[in-house]
Amino acid sequence: MKIVVIGGSGLIGSRVVQRLSAEGHQVVSGSPKSGVNSVTGEGLAETLKGAAVLVDVSNSPSFDDAPVMEFFQKSTRNLVAAAKAAGIGHYVALSVVGTDRLLSSGYFRAKMVQETMIKESSIPYSIVRATQFYEFVNSIVEFSTVGEAIRVAPILIQPMAAADVSQAVGDVALGKPLNGTLEVGGPKAYQMAELVKLALGSRAAQREVIIDPKMGYFGAEASERTIVPDAGAKLSSKSYEDWLSQQQAAAAAR
Repeated sequence: MKIVVIGGSGLIGSRVVQRLSAEGHQVVSGSPKSGVNSVTGEGLAETLKGAAVLVDVSNSPSFDDAPVMEFFQKSTRNLVAAAKAAGIGHYVALSVVGTDRLLSSGYFRAKMVQETMIKESSIPYSIVRATQFYEFVNSIVEFSTVGEAIRVAPILIQPMAAADVSQAVGDVALGKPLNGTLEVGGPKAYQMAELVKLALGSRAAQREVIIDPKMGYFGAEASERTIVPDAGAKLSSKSYEDWLSQQQAAAAAR
């Protein structure tokens, strides 16, 4: 089966390509690096020819309100048109748990537009909403650092490894269209302050972590359970602590 992965050179996309290729499928990685640009439409028609499944794990290079909205509107419009022309039977898109609850953020408003365009396209589809990746927890720490302190909201977060996200996306791509949304997340919900301290490790004692209700999630207003999955979500098994241990062991071996 031919499967096209848009955003196939990224953190999730490259893993999806590797996994599906290993299972014997004809997998094409589509990204500007390979001459496929979903925003301009370049290379889409030729790349999608003969494909059965389109996997969209692309992301905007800018998270500012106007550019991110423009990216997802143009990209999704072009992908839907090209998918229809190619007779794609399954459109799989990666989104974010809590998207519909974080609409004070321009990024999540844009993701909501993307989801809606796919749902209204008449193409059989599956939307996979994932929680934050373990690989980006340090970005949360950096964003939350104000002076010498780290300020985080009193909210729960249930992250997962990028490898587990790609596994879930690949599983959905090989199945029948859900014509709905699947939430995926990690095995454990952490208080944001707890997760930050785990990320800091031995540095935690040297940094002040302050719980600040005004912080939200990357600037978006959030309540305690805004970014954790609902009941019925598919949960991975690898905890953040285990993932951290593996990363540290791999670094020590290099």
